[in-house]
Amino acid sequence: MRGLVHRVRGGVYTVVLESGELLKASLRGRLKLEQRPGDQVVIGDRVRVAGGDGTYTIEEIFPRETAITRSRFGGRSVKVLVANADRMLLVVATARPQTRRGLIDRLLVVAEAGGVVPIIVVNKMDLQGALAVAEELEGVYEPLGYEVVRVSALTGEGLGQFGEKVCQGIAVLAGSSGVGKSSLVNAFEPEHRLRTGELSRKRGTGRHTTVSASLIQLGCGGLVADTPGFSDVGLWGVRRSELDTCFPEFRPLLAGCRFRGCSHLHEPDCAVRNALDDGAINSDRYESYRVMLEESDP
Repeated sequence: MRGLVHRVRGGVYTVVLESGELLKASLRGRLKLEQRPGDQVVIGDRVRVAGGDGTYTIEEIFPRETAITRSRFGGRSVKVLVANADRMLLVVATARPQTRRGLIDRLLVVAEAGGVVPIIVVNKMDLQGALAVAEELEGVYEPLGYEVVRVSALTGEGLGQFGEKVCQGIAVLAGSSGVGKSSLVNAFEPEHRLRTGELSRKRGTGRHTTVSASLIQLGCGGLVADTPGFSDVGLWGVRRSELDTCFPEFRPLLAGCRFRGCSHLHEPDCAVRNALDDGAINSDRYESYRVMLEESDP
């Protein structure tokens, strides 16, 4: 029997079979010894289950087509959050909490490296000054090929577009705590009643309300992975030699660098830095690249 892992908790895996039946399974002992990036089984994994009479085991884990990973700064251990996702909805707020461009760039790299299509969702369009924030983000990221969607979980603005992104396949909601990821799902399909939290008055940042990752089955047919908030995002598994390919504005220029394996920091005749000097590359994006390069694996 084939199925999809919807929830992982305490060594128990909730699997929805292709028939629609939901069951709980344990992991076959030999599979625990296999070397896999991150956890052995995560939400979104496609598996083969055997058993009966209420006792089931996962006998096979099929190869992952995509993987969203996370690690903390300075860490060298990977945590795969979601397997086989189709899109990452990178949710940011126009305010409360304030949009952090550096975090956006990191999450875009995580999506690019994981083989997932990223979409920037600008929430809280109902707040004062929201239009200027949205236009600034559109001005930076749309020319790079990234779609930017304006929404408001409070007023319902843009929920139709939001639905288009979450009603097919697996969509990952990512972003800092407090940006309104769970609120957007609740606004789109209120019956889910996902837990939401208030902002910290002192810091203006969100409090974590999603404590473990799970796949949420939407009535429209899609699956949403609601993950714990990203207060920081490491780049485990993104090698220095591969990081520049995760920046779409860099990719057409790479063949024009004088040296193969150019770091784009100090080498002469670097096509990327020439484009930066000419104003063809956003200076903040380049700074994000420079900081991430220092943290990336050799």
